[in-house]
Amino acid sequence: MSMPKIECTNINKCCAAASLVQSIALEETAISHILNAEGEKIQKVISMHDCSTKDIIEVNKSVEDMVDKITALEVVLKSKLDLVKPILDDCDKKPPKPEC
Repeated sequence: MSMPKIECTNINKCCAAASLVQSIALEETAISHILNAEGEKIQKVISMHDCSTKDIIEVNKSVEDMVDKITALEVVLKSKLDLVKPILDDCDKKPPKPEC
């Protein structure tokens, strides 16, 4: 999978704000993939016949730690979005410029 590119040919306030929202959306997509992988990890361990209760608890702790970290990231992304939203609201009031 290649890295997505966010491009503005002529950077202005509205284009920068739109790029920030796109970056948030890309991070949310990455988070969804991580959460899906964590769910698959749990399913794999549960389906194994030779795993012990200790193994299941270890995997559960690992997934719990990842979810805690993702929760902290979500707070940061929400703060980032809250900062950008007034700029975007202001951009909606102006006619769109073709350079973005």
